[in-house]
Amino acid sequence: MGISDLIGKKNVNGKPRIEAVQPPAALPGGEVRILGAGLRPPAMKRPAVHFGGTEGTVLISSDDFMVARVPEGASSGDVVVIADGSSSNPHEFRIAVPVAENLHPVTNPALDHEGNIFATFSGSRGQKVPVSIFKIDTNYTVRPFLSEMMNATSIAFDRAGQMYVSSRHDGTVYRVAPNGTMSSYAEGMGIATGIAFDRAENLYVGDRSGTVFKISRDRQIFVFATLEPSISAYHLAFHHDGSLFVTGPTTSSFDSIYRIDDHGTVNTFYRGLGRPQGLAFDIEGNLYVAASLAGKRGIVKITPGQKASLAVAGNALVGL
Repeated sequence: MGISDLIGKKNVNGKPRIEAVQPPAALPGGEVRILGAGLRPPAMKRPAVHFGGTEGTVLISSDDFMVARVPEGASSGDVVVIADGSSSNPHEFRIAVPVAENLHPVTNPALDHEGNIFATFSGSRGQKVPVSIFKIDTNYTVRPFLSEMMNATSIAFDRAGQMYVSSRHDGTVYRVAPNGTMSSYAEGMGIATGIAFDRAENLYVGDRSGTVFKISRDRQIFVFATLEPSISAYHLAFHHDGSLFVTGPTTSSFDSIYRIDDHGTVNTFYRGLGRPQGLAFDIEGNLYVAASLAGKRGIVKITPGQKASLAVAGNALVGL
């Protein structure tokens, strides 16, 4: 859109006009960019912006763009800009709603076959917490599920629905029964963080010190790949082609996503994210990562062609 286009649009019906909101979704507190025309009154007065009827905070404004913060308590609906008493056209926008609070996740939450969500309260390393894992049912009721594990870190389910949980405290992966009792499945894997199953039900464990382990179905442990150590955790997810994708934030603001083939060969899939953490694929092979892109924090979408864009704006995201 050129300057002449904006000049032609900004005074249409004497109202501001929204052309786009980027990204198209956010968490409360996330920052979005609103593009259009006539978004600031001629008298240079501060415009207002409403998200689903709740007023947000305008951080930056000009005639053709605005940066705004999504307010707490807002719900999905229309974004409307009000400038000099005139309201813009409504623009559809999605806002996430909380389903559980006061957790301490280190990696992604996990879903069982029935749609229940499991999330950790991991605590600082070596800290014993009252509840290690919470269960959030399909009605979003939160209940304690597991209490005895120190530093519960990553959760994964096998094909039969059996839960496995890593502990970064002792480098062990535990098998957890539906009633919450647990037993050791594999030990001695350093600072065990992210875990994931492949299609053959081998379990992969990321030791943030620099190693990805492979545990065969008969519990034999192998070094599968080595990576640069992470300051927090490795996060693992499998692509439908069998490749293992791994993130592990470092002190750099220009971190990589790694792709590891079934022989353990490591390649860089994408480079240029700030503190990339939890990741997941959609059915079309797009990768979603909790990270920052060009200084904008939220969920980053990376296409199979390695084109990155912010899909959801939000702060302090760890997993998805």
